[in-house]
Amino acid sequence: MESPKQARTVLAAIQQMDVTTAIGDFGTGYSSLAYLKLLPIDHLKIDRAFIHDLPHDENDVAITRAIINIGHALGFKITAEGIETREQFEFLRNAGCDQGQGYLIARPMPAVAFEAWMGQERRVGQGP
Repeated sequence: MESPKQARTVLAAIQQMDVTTAIGDFGTGYSSLAYLKLLPIDHLKIDRAFIHDLPHDENDVAITRAIINIGHALGFKITAEGIETREQFEFLRNAGCDQGQGYLIARPMPAVAFEAWMGQERRVGQGP
């Protein structure tokens, strides 16, 4: 992000190829509210640091709800990273989070195993 103008140009070109763009680990490191206005993105991914203690830490609850609400108000899809418990999953679903990733849903796996897992999930017809 040393050159936001160049980042905006590159992301816009990627979107022209029908590729979805996202800001990962939102709320930490180099992510900034200014980027939401500046960069052409489709998705915000909430950093797992805010998910870890949900729904018991009131600060994480407030931050997570705020990210979801701001993101939706700006037209972004929201993904939560690091979902490990059913409680976290339920909180995020009820808060309006669009997507999630984490060990509760599935562990990292090779592409071939992922294809088999997806086929199994479709047959079963239910997620976590």
